[in-house]
Amino acid sequence: MNNAVATQAQRPKFSVMISTPSYQKMINNTLRDPRKAQRFVAAITSAVATNPALQECDPATILSGALLGESLGLSPSPQLGQYYLVPYWNGKKKCQDAQFQLGYKGYVQLALRSGYYKHLNVIAVKAGELVHFNPLTEEIEINLNEDELAREASATIGYLAMFEYLNGFRKTIYWSREKMEAHALRYSKGYAAKKGYTFWEKDFDAMAFKTMLRQIISKWGIMSIELQTAFEADVADDTDSAYLQAEEAALPYAPPAEPSGTLHEADGPTSEEQVSLDDV
Repeated sequence: MNNAVATQAQRPKFSVMISTPSYQKMINNTLRDPRKAQRFVAAITSAVATNPALQECDPATILSGALLGESLGLSPSPQLGQYYLVPYWNGKKKCQDAQFQLGYKGYVQLALRSGYYKHLNVIAVKAGELVHFNPLTEEIEINLNEDELAREASATIGYLAMFEYLNGFRKTIYWSREKMEAHALRYSKGYAAKKGYTFWEKDFDAMAFKTMLRQIISKWGIMSIELQTAFEADVADDTDSAYLQAEEAALPYAPPAEPSGTLHEADGPTSEEQVSLDDV
């Protein structure tokens, strides 16, 4: 058995560490509310239990990521898709760590919660729906197919994100499917190599939604302290991180229903493969 495997095997599991006095003290001192701490422990323990690969991670990194999510008021539940703890191989430590990754629904939650936004939305544009787009003025006209089943079966040709402030200011951006593909190939080495484990390969649309939200909020939106914290935490380059295989690399994700032009309010990456803040 090599040293890396031996170290991994000797490392206490999160299910054991979460019950130790030192971890309990850290949680209680951070949350400062016994009931909140109890709910937090139950939620994160449940989330870790559903992911065998996450159970192999350094418990300290799981707790750190979960406490960050808690500080942002986001749920670790994979069904809500607000944030994820994603296992990756830390070459320097020679072990698996858990890394915080914000889901696109987490971005929506934090933005709407900031109090600046009246509307915030991102949708996939299907074949035949794009009527006109001016890349200079960003004026766009689309005619959404009202037949949801037919729309879902249609090919995606692009992505549209928009927000509106409470004061009435609006911003809209559109990326073609080809532009999004080029972006994924440029900033995800795993996707470019078609490794089969990246989130771009698992759920391209969900990653595209997140990319569009990061683009429009970071470049034109107002960011609250919480949103800035989330942006800064949700950064990593997969150059030094060997992501695990698809089913093992991320918390289970159930894709939401295809947006139909309505707001993504508090309805819950997605798992995401991390990319740097400048990458999206």
